[in-house]
Amino acid sequence: MIRYTKGHGTENDFVIIPDPDGALPMEPAWVAALCDRRAGIGADGLLRVVATAKMPGYEDAAPDAEWFMDYRNGDGSIAEMCGNGVRVFARYLVDQGLAEPGRIGVATRAGVKAVDVPVGGGDITVDMGVPVWPQGTARIAWDGRSAESVHVDMGNPHAVVFVGDVAEAGRLADAPVWSPEGVYPNGVNVEFVAPVGAQHIAMRVFERGVGETRSCGTGACAAMIAAARRDGAVAGTPYVVDVPGGRLTIVERADGRLEMTGPAVLVADGTLRD
Repeated sequence: MIRYTKGHGTENDFVIIPDPDGALPMEPAWVAALCDRRAGIGADGLLRVVATAKMPGYEDAAPDAEWFMDYRNGDGSIAEMCGNGVRVFARYLVDQGLAEPGRIGVATRAGVKAVDVPVGGGDITVDMGVPVWPQGTARIAWDGRSAESVHVDMGNPHAVVFVGDVAEAGRLADAPVWSPEGVYPNGVNVEFVAPVGAQHIAMRVFERGVGETRSCGTGACAAMIAAARRDGAVAGTPYVVDVPGGRLTIVERADGRLEMTGPAVLVADGTLRD
């Protein structure tokens, strides 16, 4: 029997599996079966809780972060980082007595993330790091439409497309495509971003390996910083980002790092059967 917890951050939902010794094989088909919404538990992705010292290739991060967030997309593929996932991961660590409330270091494939978990619950804040602006341009095509995208890398790749209303994203039943094809060699998350008010945007997202999700933390950061640059906003100006699953608040610090604040909820515990 394998224990699991189900959780979500702005309705971006995850199956959390404790595996401190890194012993589980994590076959993509097994992960995809767990995340299947009809035949499995159902989730956008899986968070495996591994001792950083036992995570091959990341052992050197153990002094700064005891636990490694091994994130897998809903199709079983590996992803570098998940902004909503890391908040849920930190909430789980505190709930299970694996970490104390306060500032927690969480190791990820995109580096160690500092997460602030308040005593007694409440929204969690994550230092998401400094955005990277890859060179080149791409044109995104979806649902019979196309537009130029803004490249933003938040540890994983994002293509931000500005629209007048998020309804212009259409059904998002199929993955958007881009040209030139080589600009996103490892795939990309596509955000459709619309203005709501001053320092206030709305977003829908198609996540690689998942499809449209109710939220995406790294995508919200990419959308926010792309909008802030377009608006000419100065550092320290907070932005509200509305996603279908809720609301996130993101601010660019004076050193260029983004801080994201939002909810993280643990819903249920259970055991997997063979």
